[in-house]
Amino acid sequence: MTLDSTQPEPVSAPGAGPSAEGRRERGAPRERWQVELAEAVRDPGELCRLLGLDATVAAEARRAAGGFPLLVPRPFLERMAAGDPHDPLLRQVLPLGVELVSPPGWVADPLEEAAALAAPGLVKKYDGRALLLATGACAVHCRYCFRREFPYAGHGVSSAGTAAALAAIAADPSIREVILSGGDPLLLDDDRLTDLLGQLVAISTVTRIRIHTRLPVVLPSRVTRRLVALLADLPHPAVIVIHANHPAELGPDQAAAVRDLASSRAILLNQAVLLAGVNDTLPVLLGLSERLLAIGVLPYYLHLPDRVVGTAHFDVPEEKAVGLIDSLRQKLSGYGVPRLVREVPGEASKVTIA
Repeated sequence: MTLDSTQPEPVSAPGAGPSAEGRRERGAPRERWQVELAEAVRDPGELCRLLGLDATVAAEARRAAGGFPLLVPRPFLERMAAGDPHDPLLRQVLPLGVELVSPPGWVADPLEEAAALAAPGLVKKYDGRALLLATGACAVHCRYCFRREFPYAGHGVSSAGTAAALAAIAADPSIREVILSGGDPLLLDDDRLTDLLGQLVAISTVTRIRIHTRLPVVLPSRVTRRLVALLADLPHPAVIVIHANHPAELGPDQAAAVRDLASSRAILLNQAVLLAGVNDTLPVLLGLSERLLAIGVLPYYLHLPDRVVGTAHFDVPEEKAVGLIDSLRQKLSGYGVPRLVREVPGEASKVTIA
């Protein structure tokens, strides 16, 4: 089914795993990344067993998962330290009881994206660019996700919705850059991604395509030769923003995926979220920037966490964040220091903190 079909497709929440976006034709062989996605860990008990964690950890995770279930691809799980319930990669994906209690001010739509929809699945907040929600599915369920409560199905994230969004982009010559987001746009299989990119390239006023994706980090096998060839055939280099929060996320497979993406002429950037208990120390942030630069990715943004319900335990005080960036500046060249930003509804751009 192509993206201009009028038949809506089922949409899963971010991290809910395979959906229509990754579905193959019946009888067609699955690629390695699709097999790994299908085999991702969804049960907290299995996750804790594989990592040698106490059963009480699994019990709490089952209680906290609620409507935002666990999903962890095994390649990402394999980078976690066994026996450590505080492992920084595990902390990003393990449901905790503190998610069930949120202080005032932590809401379902902290960025007010629903109010910024210019068309189904098309978020337009800033001049010159618009964000297209290409899918509602993810390959990993990050507990800090600012869209964990986003009602994808109700806001046109479907084939029919995408067709309407593409028509809105074509009708608005002020949109020069389209940002593919989601969910994760690389959960579209190569056929569907080819179709979507082809329709964007056909819009003469669109001169840049940006792809925000976590898959090169959590599911590096998604970077197939066909995907690289597709990106290489674009008339302008794609901007690919990967998402790594900790240097331990970036092993040899991730480095190889990044290297393959770079061969397509893509501009490679990283965005991270500053998360308490994950990367809120100078050694970790320094190690992340050094590792990114070593594999050919420029640190781009370090986001202060968005205040979505269930994520208050990840919050880092702004004063501490500023101090960390100041310390990074003393140890890294300017291009290795990410911009510390917060997204504020109604502002003309992200607000730079430091």
